[in-house]
Amino acid sequence: MAETEVSPLVDLLVIGAGPTGLACAIEAERAGLHALVVDKGCLCNSIFHYPAHMTFFTTPELLEIGDMPFSSPNQKPTRNEALEYYRKVTEHYGLDVRQYETVTGVEGSDGDFRVLGMDRFGRLVEHRARKLVLATGYYDLPNHLGVPGEDSSKVRHYYIEPHPYFGLNVLVIGGKNSAAIAALELWRHGAHVTLVHRGPEMHRHVKYWILPDINNRIKNGEITASFNSTVRDIGDDTVTLSTPEGTRVIPNDFVFALTGYHPDFAFLEKVGVNLDVDNDRCPICDPATLESNVPGIYLAGVIVAGERTNEIFIENGRFHGKLIADALKGSGNAKVRRDLAEHAHLASRNLE
Repeated sequence: MAETEVSPLVDLLVIGAGPTGLACAIEAERAGLHALVVDKGCLCNSIFHYPAHMTFFTTPELLEIGDMPFSSPNQKPTRNEALEYYRKVTEHYGLDVRQYETVTGVEGSDGDFRVLGMDRFGRLVEHRARKLVLATGYYDLPNHLGVPGEDSSKVRHYYIEPHPYFGLNVLVIGGKNSAAIAALELWRHGAHVTLVHRGPEMHRHVKYWILPDINNRIKNGEITASFNSTVRDIGDDTVTLSTPEGTRVIPNDFVFALTGYHPDFAFLEKVGVNLDVDNDRCPICDPATLESNVPGIYLAGVIVAGERTNEIFIENGRFHGKLIADALKGSGNAKVRRDLAEHAHLASRNLE
């Protein structure tokens, strides 16, 4: 077996190269620290897996990080514009981002963490860092239905684009924005769409310009909807539903289970972060610094809100980096100040 590649000690290692993770690295660099970012996918992996022609629900300036303007001719930017923006920000700040490295474990303690991982070829890598930020988001882990057939190759937990489903029977599961957008795009591109939602109607938080559209398509019978219903079984050519009228078996070619996503709670617990089971599994952390119950490990982005994944977005998670950087600069934390002073002393000696 090849030897594990061990990187030099850095001040801060950020796990997660989304907008929040990048913002944390930028603020750390501004504070005079060397930050390293690792991600198991590509840069802004979650945004990359959004629908190909997605439009954000927010304006460009609310997606900005690092005080870099996000210029767009559109009132609401597209997925492709956002990806280009975050690439440019990463280039501008010269951030050290290691893509396609999956973190498998964390050892050591505050001041000298060992982050163990594996690259896309199965080679072992190891990074050493004084402090860690977990900014792992939640979009990588879908909420599963727990029904027979869910592991079938015809089931998708992410919707990308409609073309491959032209002329086919497609089931969309869910009642929020993702389900509404997928159902509309699939129908407009020639798919025969059935939408199933356990609630009595589309969720009230569906965006105001989408809700009338999906409701009208359902009212006109262009999209078949089954509310107060659930999926019981997914077969090769059919799907079995439980509806208020009883059991229904409908023809089906593909299923989009757009039932939401959740943070990697198992990983948080593996590194020692405690979860508040009485508060939607919110991880324990200091709201002023975002340091978790594990000294030296900070949390950023949507994972701070536990299961309440609709509370933190890019718009507010991007400010977490400033809170963490302020803590790392030593505001009210003598130990951090000592660590940084020692690091600065050693760095100056290395330059002599």
